[in-house]
Amino acid sequence: MNSPPDLTADRTRAFALTPVSRETAVRLDRFVALLLQWQRTTNLIAPSTIAHLWTRHIADSLQLIDLAPDARTWIDLGSGGGFPGVVVACALADREGAMVHLVESNTKKAAFLREAQRVVQAPVTVHAERIEAFAARFTGRADVVTARALAPLKALLDQSFRLLGTSGATALFPKGENAQLELGEAGKVWNIKVNLVPSRTDPAARIVVIGELVKRGVTH
Repeated sequence: MNSPPDLTADRTRAFALTPVSRETAVRLDRFVALLLQWQRTTNLIAPSTIAHLWTRHIADSLQLIDLAPDARTWIDLGSGGGFPGVVVACALADREGAMVHLVESNTKKAAFLREAQRVVQAPVTVHAERIEAFAARFTGRADVVTARALAPLKALLDQSFRLLGTSGATALFPKGENAQLELGEAGKVWNIKVNLVPSRTDPAARIVVIGELVKRGVTH
């Protein structure tokens, strides 16, 4: 059996980029240990990113919190291996009224997310269903909607418009170097009030921050 990778240096870099409390660090350590255990049998993250798990996935997720510092109710679409949803929940565990809804249709990944909630004791609710089904039935108010490495921006907006339009939530969508191109495609269908924030973990990447979203009257 292969020994677990030594991620100490990468962990240090991650916390230098996105500092957290000692309590949050303990929760994140538990989460990473669980993730590496499940990764042996379930493909939760790309194997090529394991050596930089802390900076590539943990810090990349944590940086979203500073873009919505007062948010309590988060909805994470296509949560997969728990990024950014579980990571955000670990950081918000001591915030009164905090809740992160994780929407994941893959049953194995949903099972992992439930186990992660049990292990880290963070404010998480797992919804094992498709995004469209969740969006159609969710009647609460959300502060933030996130999605990471899930779909092109236009498709994300099609899937999440019910959540963004009815709750007034802010969308935080981490994107790679093609963020501007994706925004141009989405702009053909949507009127978007948007801000592109540079990522702390990848100089070429951007976080798409959407405050207002209205579908254009005529689409082609």
